[in-house]
Amino acid sequence: MKKELLLLRHAKSSWDNPKLDDFDRPLAPRGRDSAPLIARVLEERHWRPRMALVSSSTRTRETWELLSSHFAHAPSPTFRDSLYEASAEQLLAEVHHTPEIVSTLLVLGHNPGLEEFALRLAGNDSDQAALKQLRKKFPTAGLARLEFTGRWAELQFGGARLLDCLRPKDFA
Repeated sequence: MKKELLLLRHAKSSWDNPKLDDFDRPLAPRGRDSAPLIARVLEERHWRPRMALVSSSTRTRETWELLSSHFAHAPSPTFRDSLYEASAEQLLAEVHHTPEIVSTLLVLGHNPGLEEFALRLAGNDSDQAALKQLRKKFPTAGLARLEFTGRWAELQFGGARLLDCLRPKDFA
């Protein structure tokens, strides 16, 4: 069965309060503007997550709230501390636990791990323009869309096809 994996980096966060721990930083105004842009693209293209794994940091929670409020049918998110500062290997381990009934999974997290995860998943048959964009920069509120055939528990690096790499500024 074909599976779709949506990797979304959190929207732009604020650095206004230097006393805040990184985990607790909220979204900046630009981030509050860009998350709905990506939500609109997901809805328009019918890239609808059936499950969402979301880092429990403040900025990822806020990104999810803005994103999901624009979905016709948003899944209940699963917030995970383990997604904060997760490596590509840790992200793969999280994805492996996805129930097989889920056809489209959204992972909302952080760089550098999320970008490395997307790059390492992308196999040789990936869209070259999307791969070039991903290698250039995976910005805040950037979205990488990958697909593969098989079971979530069997997904391996190089085993998916990168189809799209989108940036909010492409839709502003």
